[in-house]
Amino acid sequence: MKFINWIRQWVKPMTLAEKQAVIAELTEAASPGFDFFLLVILSGTIATMGLITNSAAVIIGAMLLAPLMSPIIGIGMASITGDSNKLKKSVSALLRGAALAIALSFLVTLVNSYMPIISLQELPQEVLSRTRPTPLDLGIALAGGIAAAYALTQPNLSAALPGVAIATALMPPLCTVGIGMAVGRWDVAGGAALLFLTNAVTIAFAAVLVFFARGFSNYSALQNGRLPRSLLYSAVFTLLLLVPLTYYSLTFFRDASENRKIQEVVTRHVEGLETVDLVDMEVTRNGDALNMELTLQSNAPIRYQDVVLLQEAIVGELNRSVSLKVNQILAERLDPLVPPTPTPTLTPTRTSTPGPSPSPTPTFTSTATATATATLTPLPTSTPTVTPTPALARIIATRLPAMSIHQTPGGPVIGTLVPGQMLTILYGSEVVNGMQWQEVLDGEGRHGWVLAVYLHQVTLTPTKTATQLP
Repeated sequence: MKFINWIRQWVKPMTLAEKQAVIAELTEAASPGFDFFLLVILSGTIATMGLITNSAAVIIGAMLLAPLMSPIIGIGMASITGDSNKLKKSVSALLRGAALAIALSFLVTLVNSYMPIISLQELPQEVLSRTRPTPLDLGIALAGGIAAAYALTQPNLSAALPGVAIATALMPPLCTVGIGMAVGRWDVAGGAALLFLTNAVTIAFAAVLVFFARGFSNYSALQNGRLPRSLLYSAVFTLLLLVPLTYYSLTFFRDASENRKIQEVVTRHVEGLETVDLVDMEVTRNGDALNMELTLQSNAPIRYQDVVLLQEAIVGELNRSVSLKVNQILAERLDPLVPPTPTPTLTPTRTSTPGPSPSPTPTFTSTATATATATLTPLPTSTPTVTPTPALARIIATRLPAMSIHQTPGGPVIGTLVPGQMLTILYGSEVVNGMQWQEVLDGEGRHGWVLAVYLHQVTLTPTKTATQLP
């Protein structure tokens, strides 16, 4: 009873007319009518598109349209007043609205997978951020629920409701459930469902608490000095949610710490390779094993032995099974170019030079000169010169629709080749894993390596060119 009296000192009960107005407004908003389901469809569609496009602005717009806050607060109102009829209607509206939102997001994602407008090879960050709820989310929902319920009892605070709708985020978790189900990610669907359940239960508990403080509770219970059962039950359910939320939090922090250690280990060992930089790293877990895909950049092909040593070093330090895939990007590195220093140009100085003195012109006497007779010499016969032709090879037709040309023997693929295509054979030839590789140059100027078993050397007849001697 002392606790109830203490609350009454800070929060004044509402009058009967004010209570009836709030109940009437909330009953209309929480009724599962045409307007309610229309807003669910529109907000669900907007939220789904915002999630798969990773657009926070679109998701916020869906939060403002979502009508799910009203039935949750209606559950709190019906619980504190003991109105079983209103409780059934509010629960029915919430469950039907949630099911409609999940089904809608499932269908939108499924249609997008068959007619891909937006690629979903990887789930966007806006989706993943709603799959790991923490006790912090419970605190946000509690504060938001209190603000929403109190704003309904104070007409001058109605402007705060849009902000509450954004903070509590009811529609995006439901749409995340549908997206996770459509792509077969049940861990994503389960985490998002837990987030929605946390928000719904906590908001209902906050509404019960506010309506109790505002004088909506059963009078007989207060006369006996006891708290309403609905308040106690909602408090217990809210506290029970702390168990899975705490588990998710511990798992999240453990994975984050492990990812940070993996990043440090891989970066340190990659830096040990000469002229190699780490561009990107993706890590997935398969039980206790790690699947790593590294993208490395260098100015020279990375040897297979270096990749093996890198994998062994990572496994030795992490003490876990590691599957390693390396993608190489070849890049030319040029030293810094310094502009040339300008050299000053000297200006010549004019000097006066005396001219030559006039001299007498000599007179010559003409004499008879013998004329030589030209003798014809026969030219040698022209000799044909053979112009060498580079060795060519043709791709042998195989069962495969196309072959690949590799950057290095067995290395990254840089293009495709078709049967019958002509290639220029270069000097390089290596054996990798028992397979003979040949260095070639294709018609597009791509320099690479192909399997020698698919090459058929073509012998061309040399062309004779007559060279005219002088």
